[in-house]
Order: sequence, then structure tokens, then C-alpha cells
Amino acid sequence: MACKATRRLVDLVVISDVHLGTYGCRAKALVQYLKTIRPQTLVLNGDIIDVWQFSKRYWPKSHTKVIKELMNFVSEGIQVYYVTGNHDEMLRRYVGFELGSLKVVNKVLLPLADGKQAWVFHGDVFDITMQHSKWLTRLGAIGYDMLILLNSLVNFVSEKIFRKGKISVSKKIKNSVKSAVKFINSFEQTAAEIGISNGYDYVVCGHIHHPEIRTITTEKGQILYCNSGDWIENLTALEYHEGEWTLYHHPEQQAPVAEEPEAEPSTGELFETMLEEFNLLRIPAPTETAF
Repeated sequence: MACKATRRLVDLVVISDVHLGTYGCRAKALVQYLKTIRPQTLVLNGDIIDVWQFSKRYWPKSHTKVIKELMNFVSEGIQVYYVTGNHDEMLRRYVGFELGSLKVVNKVLLPLADGKQAWVFHGDVFDITMQHSKWLTRLGAIGYDMLILLNSLVNFVSEKIFRKGKISVSKKIKNSVKSAVKFINSFEQTAAEIGISNGYDYVVCGHIHHPEIRTITTEKGQILYCNSGDWIENLTALEYHEGEWTLYHHPEQQAPVAEEPEAEPSTGELFETMLEEFNLLRIPAPTETAF
């Protein structure tokens, strides 16, 4: 475990699609990552808590640890933006809310050290299914979570019986379905075109669980498109430091394995945890973060 003094300094970190509260969430891996970095600015780019599938019957300790690590950043005065997504859309009614250095937003425009601007938003605004058939989208989310559980069984059989490595069933399905590939390409192109029309240098999204950094050129110009991926399958984050964007891939990247539910804490334990969290919220006044 890295102590604060040895944490890696990063100007900007963007993570998205963590889906806390679901079986597919790789919370333990995310906690490991968060303990190794000290960003100047952290953007939580949507779908951090999966409100759609949230159930009080499933909330492992590792999911609480993710929240505590994030609040530790806030308590240290690190600028944290919570960009709302579709799975945590209920937070959109609280846009503009600030708690110390934490701010809830729908999108954010960040000035970077190289004098350029990064336009950051989740990306579900481009999802036609999300806009017009929300019930169908939610059904798909449940099916995706069940596919993650099925993937765990497939990997168990692959490793224990056939002595082969892990595979990601959901990735293979997405990569083999032409409509899925077409949707990803359309998503990236739309984000790039709007970013270019507004004169931005970088457009940063999440939502589609497809990590990417690539330059997109149109008749009106070009832009660097970045997608932070997810913490279910890809275990990725975007990092910007000293003028360069990179995709972080967690070294434990593998096909997802659902975490076992843990014993539900007693009322006394919940109360002690709440007191501890409130102590973390005694935060100094926010300061401007420039990088």
C-alpha cells in the first residue's frame, strides 16, 4: 500500500462507469489504484454509483472503501468533480451542489497547463435508446450485470476444468456485433464533431465502456477524443500529466469476477461508520486548482 508521500502525482485523473452497488463492479481494484495516485483534479465522469440497480442487500465493504478513498481526496482539498451519468441520474437534481472541493455537475470545461481546453461529460446524451426508451436501457443494464455473473462461471470452468485463461464474454459479444461497433464509432464521431464546433481541444467521455485515446479529424478540424473506459471489464482511467494524455490499465486487468456479498453490518457499526465519515467532511474552504 502506497503512503501519501510516495503516491504518484498526476495533474488530472478521469474515472467513470464504476457501477458501485452491482456484482460486476471491481471495487477492490479501484481502491488499489486510488491509493497509488495524488491528482490535482479528479473527475468522476458518471455512473459511479449505479442507482438503477442499487440494492441494500448487496453493498460489500470494498464499495464503501471506494467512497472513503474519494472522500479522502475531498478532505485534502483536491478538486473533485462528480459529473452525472445515466445510472446516477438522480444526482442531476443536485447539479451545482458543492461540498468543500467536491462539486456536482452535468459537464465541465477544464483549462489545462498547455493552454488547451478539455470538455468532459458522461456521454449518455448521445444515446437515443436512453432518451426515448429508458425502460429498455434499464433492462439492458440488468442483463449486462447478469452476463458478468455468467462470465464468472465461464471463467471458473475455463480455468479449473480446461486449464485455460480467463476470457471476457461481454467483450467478445460486443466486438462481434456489427451494430455495437457501429454505435461506438458513431458515438465517438458525434462527440468529436460537437467538440470541434465549440473550439475545444479535447473531448472526454465515458458511458460506452470502451477506453480510447485517438485524434479524430473532420472537415471542420480535429480533436483528441478520450474515453475513460470502465471499472467492470477494462479497469481503466484517463490520466493527464505535463501536457500528455495516457490510458491507465490496472495490472490486475482480467475478465470480471463478481465479489462475494459480505455480512451486513450491525446498526452500531453503521453508526460508527457514519460518525467517521462526518469527521472526514470537516473540509477547509475550496481553493482554485490550476494545472
